[in-house]
Amino acid sequence: MAAAPAASRALSALLSLALLGALAGAGRASPISSGAVTSALNARLKNLTDAFAPQVRRELGYCIQDTDSEWNTTFNFSSDPTFLVDCMKEGDLPQRVCTAAELKFYFESILDTSGKKNYVKPNKNCNLTSWIDGCEPGWGCTADTGQEVDLQDAVSFPSRTLDCRGCCPGFFCPHGLTCMIHTTTNRLRGRRIIPAVALIDECLSKGSCKPNSATQDITIFGAMLVGALSLVLLIIYNFSDQLLTNREKRQAKSREAAVRHARETVQARERWKSAKDVAKKHAGSLQNSLSRTFSRKKTLRTHESSKGGGGGLHPTEPDADPSKESGGKKNNTDTMHSLEENHGKDEGFNVEAGEKKKTKGRHAHTQSQIFKYAYGQIEKEKALELELEQQPNSNLTFSGVISMATDEDIRTRPRIEIAFKDLTLTLKGSKKKLLRSVTGKLMPGRVAAVMGPSGAGKTTFLSAIAGKATGCATSGMILINNRVEPIRAYKKIIGFVPQDDIVHGNLTVQENLWFNARCRLSAEMSQAEKVLVVERVIDALGLQPVRDSLVGTVEQRGISGGQRKRVNVGLEMVMEPSVLILDEPTSGLDSASSLLLLRALRREALEGVNISMVVHQPSYTLYNMFDDLILLAKGGMTVYHGPVKKVEEYFQGLGIVVPDRVNPPDYYIDILEGIVKPNTNAAVNIKDLPLRWMLHNGYEVPRDMLQSASDSGSSFREGSGHHTPEAEPRKSIVGELWGNLRDILGQKKDEYDYNKSSEDLSNRKTPGILRQYKYYLGRCGKQRLREARIQGVDFLILGLAGICLGTLAKVSDETFGALGYTYTVIAVSLLCMIGALRSFSLEKIHYWRERASGMSSLAYFLSKDTIDHFNTIVKPIVYLSMFYFFNNPRSSIWENYVVLVAVVYCVTGIGYTFAIFFQPGSAQLWSALLPVVLTLVSSEQKGTVFANLCYTKWALEAFVIANAQRYSGVWLITRCGSLVKTGYDIDHKILCIVVLVANGIVFRCIAFFCMVIFQKH
Repeated sequence: MAAAPAASRALSALLSLALLGALAGAGRASPISSGAVTSALNARLKNLTDAFAPQVRRELGYCIQDTDSEWNTTFNFSSDPTFLVDCMKEGDLPQRVCTAAELKFYFESILDTSGKKNYVKPNKNCNLTSWIDGCEPGWGCTADTGQEVDLQDAVSFPSRTLDCRGCCPGFFCPHGLTCMIHTTTNRLRGRRIIPAVALIDECLSKGSCKPNSATQDITIFGAMLVGALSLVLLIIYNFSDQLLTNREKRQAKSREAAVRHARETVQARERWKSAKDVAKKHAGSLQNSLSRTFSRKKTLRTHESSKGGGGGLHPTEPDADPSKESGGKKNNTDTMHSLEENHGKDEGFNVEAGEKKKTKGRHAHTQSQIFKYAYGQIEKEKALELELEQQPNSNLTFSGVISMATDEDIRTRPRIEIAFKDLTLTLKGSKKKLLRSVTGKLMPGRVAAVMGPSGAGKTTFLSAIAGKATGCATSGMILINNRVEPIRAYKKIIGFVPQDDIVHGNLTVQENLWFNARCRLSAEMSQAEKVLVVERVIDALGLQPVRDSLVGTVEQRGISGGQRKRVNVGLEMVMEPSVLILDEPTSGLDSASSLLLLRALRREALEGVNISMVVHQPSYTLYNMFDDLILLAKGGMTVYHGPVKKVEEYFQGLGIVVPDRVNPPDYYIDILEGIVKPNTNAAVNIKDLPLRWMLHNGYEVPRDMLQSASDSGSSFREGSGHHTPEAEPRKSIVGELWGNLRDILGQKKDEYDYNKSSEDLSNRKTPGILRQYKYYLGRCGKQRLREARIQGVDFLILGLAGICLGTLAKVSDETFGALGYTYTVIAVSLLCMIGALRSFSLEKIHYWRERASGMSSLAYFLSKDTIDHFNTIVKPIVYLSMFYFFNNPRSSIWENYVVLVAVVYCVTGIGYTFAIFFQPGSAQLWSALLPVVLTLVSSEQKGTVFANLCYTKWALEAFVIANAQRYSGVWLITRCGSLVKTGYDIDHKILCIVVLVANGIVFRCIAFFCMVIFQKH
């Protein structure tokens, strides 16, 4: 480096003049006047060094921040001159202290080698032929007898070969010189150039340590941290789930009390109703008896009046009595009507006022009040449903039942009718047709079953109806309530149940349903109303016995597969959809579970929900529970679309009759699959069934379908006059690859357009980003508590890594512990990055489902990052509690902690990016390789642009600078030489922290961008 000679001259001049002035006066002073001498010398040194400060700042700015601070640390011994007085008692101090020539030679020799050597060039006293004890580090000799030493001589070396012994405390004896250099910061003695802290006698207990000693602080602090963290890890490992368990037990007790209250209320209501019926019966008989009695009396009076000739001798006062009785009877009748109208209410009646006491259940706040309101409503709905079932002519919908039970107008869901005409889906690249000319209508309040053989496009059809068919060119028309509107504008009230059971396994059944209800129901609904919706769904799906059980994961056993499937459906039911689309909801379920699920769906249909679902091999009972049937043939063509009751009649018209004891849908699917030949005398080709359906309904038939039927030699010959089109030329491999690439790109574009669509016609205002962030935060917190054992294992591995690396890589004064910090950066990066992968790698499909339903991506991402801040704060403490105690660096534990927090924050953002962009296996591989590769690059390519882009360079520089700042006095030479060699700047400490944090923020932005843009193929 070009600045090294100038820097050496500046520093040597500074130290030489300072030492010359100080020691010249010290040699003439006596121990008695040491206080005055040291004060005078300190002032004189200060005046001399001020002249060199600008040059030092200019040429040594990379290793010296503040010249005044360095001066006070190195030469200001006025507060404690004991070491100087002790050394002056030897009597030959001026004969041992380095002259100006020796100082200059030493500093220039060290800086010329850029700190690569800790000894000077051969000189008069130490060379190849003369190497006495004083040439060793920590040893010095006195000048030869009769030789006068001029400390201000900057040209010649004095001969120092006599009386070689260890340096005085407070002086530094370099390797290769036989003189002593003064320093106040490090009390170096002995034969090694090491910090004085390492030479302090070990103290095993706090009482035996000197006050404020470094060893004492490290020992006590390290021991306390090790003990505290061990206790915390033990508690986390054994009691992490106890908090949630206790909370669930309290909620269960509150629910049980509410259920008992609701059932007791229903039983009391039934007893009251029975007693009221008996009272009405007796009142009716009494009324008839009184009526007959009064009728006889009236007849008798009339007869007597006619016999009396109408003289009217007696007043007709008895005529007033019937009116009074009639009034009394009317009063009783009103009371009975009032009792009849209000027999189903929770509370009794105020006899004095004659009015019902109404409880504002939907505005309840406490947990017990909310549960009482919810279960009270459910029990009343069940009772009314039972009554309505006993009435054969009752056509009341489930909404009407709820309205009767609540005695209030309830919310009505928007009714959505979906009509489609000539719906055709074609892959954009390969031009393969997935659906062809599908026409029909899905009506609200009806349950439609979509059936067909494998490859018929059943899931594709439902995806197209829901607006989720990505990567395809769509032709035809889809009408929403007879209007041309995008179906994605209604995604807040459209429920789509995927074929896979995408449910959070580390949450309970109730927690999964409750989270979806809070995020997707209207923000204007009260909490009591939302609880009521969730409780209705749990009750309808038969999930009460497992409501507090974890759903379960691959590693942890949970609920059964059938119950998991019902939870998957319940996630969409709790948001009260207007359109509910289900992809094979009964697959894997037994007949009882399937029947229970379909009953719950029919209950939803009674509220006007438009329900359609893909079904495989339904039983005859389930088959008859559907309203409509959509039967698709291979190639995505419609064979039948209409009421279930008319499907057999239609196929009988084609000559296809279902044999006895055969399930009709199974028989039709076997025919379309080609497994069974139709039992018919008519020459019907299976390929003609879609065309026959189109002609049966008067739909327009595409010309290519007519020509295909003609070429197949089938019985259907219409359109045979058309010429045969030429066969499509076969595509090359490159063409196929390009077509597949276009399919993928088109799919990504469609997915992005669907999710970013801002148009909303659903008239439902769901919670905003902040409220959803709150809900996501609560869910992530529960998941982390249930994964606390995994976190405990992470902390244990970090602690063991700190012990190993702290023991193997001790601090070196020449490199400021760079080797140990290099290992630290690699180890912490690897462990924290792999830990960050768990935040997103395992929940991609859950996020895709929630995002497609309209939930906030930003709230989801921020909640995950917020919870991971706990690891960002705690993991550095765990690592440093071991590493710092065993490595014993000079920098403080707080300085190391700040740097390590920035490193963990940075690598966590990188881990997010890998987790979202790559598959789990690839993400783990990248997380293991990246820290090692970047560390090697930043070490070998110093000063290059690529090295500056590596976060490991800034992390290592921050650690080294924090350590280098603690090396002052004569260690300035080592500091400057090491920083010159590594290319670090002592002023970049804050810059390193800022760069690391900025990297963390940038990679989080990249991760969020990838999460929003990229989805599964």
